[in-house]
Amino acid sequence: MARVPYVDPEDLPEEYRDLVVSKLQGKPVNVYAALGNNPEVLAGMRAFLGSLWESSGLEDRERELVILLAAAENGSRYEWHQHVRIGGDAGVTEAEMAAIADGDFGGFDADEALLLRYAAAVLAGEVDDDLHDAFVAAYDESTAVGTASLASGYTSLSGVLDALDVGLEDGEEFVGWDPRP
Repeated sequence: MARVPYVDPEDLPEEYRDLVVSKLQGKPVNVYAALGNNPEVLAGMRAFLGSLWESSGLEDRERELVILLAAAENGSRYEWHQHVRIGGDAGVTEAEMAAIADGDFGGFDADEALLLRYAAAVLAGEVDDDLHDAFVAAYDESTAVGTASLASGYTSLSGVLDALDVGLEDGEEFVGWDPRP
């Protein structure tokens, strides 16, 4: 049970109601309904996370690799559960998801493995000059900023989800860190 109520969109001022609704699912989701207890923060988080999605410099699949890694590293069951489906739609296989949860990047191509190593180092606070330079050589400075911000932004969201004890949507069961059937 969440530590805050899940806000009904109809209970919010009109300019915030749509923010409780997932653009991908077309219905209210618990993460946004919990944040709706502070509509201004909800609006800011949606804008921030939206900018990371749209402007990180990563392709959809690459973006999902980083988000799944952040969810796994932070033990965020809610984010992992949500992004297993989103990542699958972006071309990340269940076997790749399980490998990310295990911290095994050996099965990814060189660029994706570098992306995952860079994101993991960001999450651990261990980016060194050699790794950063290798990442920028393969991608660019703008994508380094986008990737570091994406990993860190989803770490922030994981912290909020944990603090508020946001649970999965009604009727859903956690897919597991290894989503393979």
